[in-house]
Amino acid sequence: MSQYTPRRLLRSMIIVAVIVTGVIVTGTGIANSHGGKTHAANPFSALQAVQKATQLYDRLIVSGKLPEAWETDLSSIHVSVRGAENSRETMVQFKRSGGDPDSVYFYFDRQGEYSGSNFSGE
Repeated sequence: MSQYTPRRLLRSMIIVAVIVTGVIVTGTGIANSHGGKTHAANPFSALQAVQKATQLYDRLIVSGKLPEAWETDLSSIHVSVRGAENSRETMVQFKRSGGDPDSVYFYFDRQGEYSGSNFSGE
């Protein structure tokens, strides 16, 4: 039979306390998690808009709907938000250094769904 010395008893109590604390902290973190949702008023970010618009832009160049010069002469990308709170729209502009038109626009609604594009540069 083993003897419980004060030192051994203290170590056992510390180990139990660490285990219990870990279970409590881990359990409450899992129970209170919300998943990937956001509470922000506008969950669609400028970065997400650029990522989606870039995919569409690349598809248009690959398919030939935009000439290859749009890829080689690209000078800047601008993101802006317009409209009232309930009709907010994110616009991504691809601007090139030369040619007519000099800009292509992609539009997304406040949830990040594609809502249109403009190839006339206006």
